[in-house]
Amino acid sequence: MTTIDLSTPPPAPAGTLESLPRRATLTLTELRLVAEAAGGAPLPFDLTAPPDAPPLEGRLGQTRGTSEDRAYVAAVASLHDGADSLSRRGLMVGGTVDEGLVGAVGLLATPTLALDLDVTAGDVQAKAWHRQDADAVATLATVDGIVFELAWFANGHWPSELARVAVIPEDLALRDSVVPDEVDLPYELVDAAVEAVAAARHDLLPVLAAQHSQSARDAQGRSLGESELVAILTALSGEAQGRLRGLVADVSSEATTVVGVVSWVLLADGWRALCPHLEDDVLRVLVRRMDAADLAQHLAPVLAEVSR
Repeated sequence: MTTIDLSTPPPAPAGTLESLPRRATLTLTELRLVAEAAGGAPLPFDLTAPPDAPPLEGRLGQTRGTSEDRAYVAAVASLHDGADSLSRRGLMVGGTVDEGLVGAVGLLATPTLALDLDVTAGDVQAKAWHRQDADAVATLATVDGIVFELAWFANGHWPSELARVAVIPEDLALRDSVVPDEVDLPYELVDAAVEAVAAARHDLLPVLAAQHSQSARDAQGRSLGESELVAILTALSGEAQGRLRGLVADVSSEATTVVGVVSWVLLADGWRALCPHLEDDVLRVLVRRMDAADLAQHLAPVLAEVSR
């Protein structure tokens, strides 16, 4: 299997546009038509739903209220005929859909590697499906289940495309965070603290901090003081304004094999990766500052496991 290197993407050859990623914005009706042209290729989300539920709900999550459900169904019903709109845009000529679109949707349906990304930042929720086989990647992304971005490109452009997924919206206000750029905590402590904050039992945090302060460390390996630890535990929940979850799976055979999960949390000043690890048979969580461009590097070890 082709080795996937996300750490040092090669530059695009000078003087040519052929190697650059291609992307197209498609409505749901256009996307369905392209899938039909690709031999009825299945899309990476559910299009079927009960009569009173909007399509896509199965994969996009239960995020809409009843009135929003109705608005979604009405919006889908108001979309122009897919063949007409594709023809007007030059993406369908003489009844034949653009071969690039067909090939991209075909790759979405028949990959070796599948990466599903679910991102929430403030009020924005986005879904992205990345599918890779041999030297090519196809991606599909949406924020509303109505308009989609379809893209396809060579493996070398995957890191920059992954970074686009993790870009924080410009209208989301950022501020300084109490959480340091790197802190290593026992998983048991983080789990208990999150539950305490969710139950409005902030009075339990000093107790938890007293029990675990010696095993909570900063980037230099220094044990954290109890008051400092309480502030960090409070901020991990209180500052949270988004999250990113990536699920990697090997889909080269009928039996899908889940390889790993990558989780980030969006705090007051930006992303933090949550990296579980074992130390002396004790499960711990390294909370480390990340930028959008770091997503590919964070995913690289998981993807390397697939490409063995």
